Amino acid sequence: MDMELIVLVDDEGRAIGTLPKAQVHHGETPLHRAFSAYLFDDAGRLLVTRRALEKATFPGMWTNTVCGHPGPGEDDGAAIARRAGFELGLGVTDLRPALPDYRYRAEFRGVVENEICPVYVGRFTGTPAPDPTEVADWELLDWAAFRRRQESEGDAWSPWCREQALLIEVAGLVPSG
Repeated sequence: MDMELIVLVDDEGRAIGTLPKAQVHHGETPLHRAFSAYLFDDAGRLLVTRRALEKATFPGMWTNTVCGHPGPGEDDGAAIARRAGFELGLGVTDLRPALPDYRYRAEFRGVVENEICPVYVGRFTGTPAPDPTEVADWELLDWAAFRRRQESEGDAWSPWCREQALLIEVAGLVPSG
């Protein structure tokens, strides 16, 4: 895979430059573009993933289906499809924005996420075949079971996923089967 470039943005989300991914996530992480996707199967179950233990950012935490960064000139839908294919061997359909203006900052073990991160919901196609350098584990959960697990396991879940899930639920954007 070529060197991944991260799109740096200003407070309004306008691109102001790029940096290699290895130079972005640290204690002084600049504001940059990202995405989060919550992908469901045909029965309405959410695919959740556990981040690989070797990942630099939030290793070993459970999170939504796929997160990542669009490259320069890449739209979010294409970036989500690229990452879902790379990380999980899956296709993506019926993608739609859920929280288009989501922004967050989170820190774990000295590494900071500082992102303008639109959130999407959609469906996945295929059977998960995770890349072990990206995904340590995965499960399919109905929304209620997913939220119960977040409530009972707290810090085992990424901070963005906990916050996004609540916002998706409050907005009534949970897809049904």
